[in-house]
Amino acid sequence: MASTIQVRVDDDLKTKSDALFKELGTDTTTAIRMFLTQALAVNGFPFEIKRANANPYGALTEHEILEKLKKSHKHAEQGMYKDAIEVSRDMRAKYGL
Repeated sequence: MASTIQVRVDDDLKTKSDALFKELGTDTTTAIRMFLTQALAVNGFPFEIKRANANPYGALTEHEILEKLKKSHKHAEQGMYKDAIEVSRDMRAKYGL
C-alpha cells in the first residue's frame, strides 16, 4: 500500500525545483522520496541544519540601501545615532568580520 503526502509550496519554488530536478535526471516526487529515504538512513536530516550568520545587507538592492541611508540621515538629524567605533565593534561581533 502507498500513502500520499501533500505539501503546499510557493509556485516559484515548485517551478524552480521541478526544473532543477529535471536537469538532474529525476522529478520532484522522486527527489522527495530520496530525501525521506536518506532521513531514515541517517536517523535525521540528511544534511546539516544551522542558522546562517549572514550579512543582512548582502541581499539588498541599491535602491533599498539608499532608502536605509536616508532613514539613517533622518535619525542622525534627530540625535539618534551611535559612535562609529561602537557600531564597527558591534558589526564585527555580530557578523564575524
